[in-house]
Amino acid sequence: MAYDGYTLIDVQRDGPLVTATVNNPPINLITMALFGELARLAEELEADPAALVFVLKSADPDFFLAHFDVAALIAMADAPAPPTDDANAYHAMCHRFRTMNKVTIAQIEGRVGGGGAELSMNFDMRFGVIGKTVINQMEVPIGILPGGTGTQNLPRLVGRARAMEIILGGIDVDAETAERWGWLNRALPANAIDAHVDTLARRIASFPADAVRLAKQSVNSATLPMTEGCKQEADLFQTLLFSNPARHAMRRFLELGGQTRDGELRVAEISGAVAQG
Repeated sequence: MAYDGYTLIDVQRDGPLVTATVNNPPINLITMALFGELARLAEELEADPAALVFVLKSADPDFFLAHFDVAALIAMADAPAPPTDDANAYHAMCHRFRTMNKVTIAQIEGRVGGGGAELSMNFDMRFGVIGKTVINQMEVPIGILPGGTGTQNLPRLVGRARAMEIILGGIDVDAETAERWGWLNRALPANAIDAHVDTLARRIASFPADAVRLAKQSVNSATLPMTEGCKQEADLFQTLLFSNPARHAMRRFLELGGQTRDGELRVAEISGAVAQG
C-alpha cells in the first residue's frame, strides 16, 4: 500500500515496518480533519497484508496528541439531532489499532491528553520521555467523561483506584509515574527514545510474521476467562508449531547455539539472529 493522500500525517514504510508522524500545529489537536486521517490510516493499516509493525509518533516534541477538539464537541452538543445507538466512530478506530494483526507502538515524546491518551491506550506498547511526557484526562473538569475507550482501558492498565485518580482528578501524570503505574512500558531519556523504539520495532518486524500476529491475538484473549484464553492459546500454539516457518526457525535456533550453556546466557541475542539465517 502507498498510504497516499494524507496532509496531517507523514506515513513511511520500510518493508514490514510502517511509521506515521503526526504534524498538526500548533498542538497536534485531534481536529475532525486529523481524526478522519487517523481513522483512514487505521483502516488502511488493518487491510495491509505486508505491514507487521506500526509506530505512531509526533513531529512536535512537546505534543504527541493534545486531545480531541473541544470546539467540535460543543458543535456536537449544540446539534439538534439526539444521541443514537450507532457505533462510535472513535471507538471503531481505537478497536482497529488494538485488534489489528500488526504490532502497534506509540512513541509519546510530549504531552498526550483526552482522546489522544485514549487512542494511545489501545496501542500494544507506549514509550515516553523522562521530563517531557505528560498524560492528562481533562474531560471530567470540563463536564464530560473520557468517551474514547478511556473509562474502559485505563482501569485495565493502571487499576481501578489509579484510574479514578487520573479521570476524576484531571491531574497531570509525569512519565516516571506513568511507567511505574503501567501506562508506559518505559520512560526513557530524550536522546534514547528514538533508538529504543526503532530497534524494538525492527527486531519484532524481523521475526516470523505469523508468530508475531498470532502471539498478539493470544495475548488479546487474556481478557477472556482463563479456561477460554488457554484454549485459544493452545489452538494458536499448535497452528504455529506445525508450520514450516516455525520448523525452520527452531532448527536455526539450535544451530546458533540454543540449548547450550553459553547460548542460553545470550538467548536474546541468539533468538534475534534466527531471522538473519
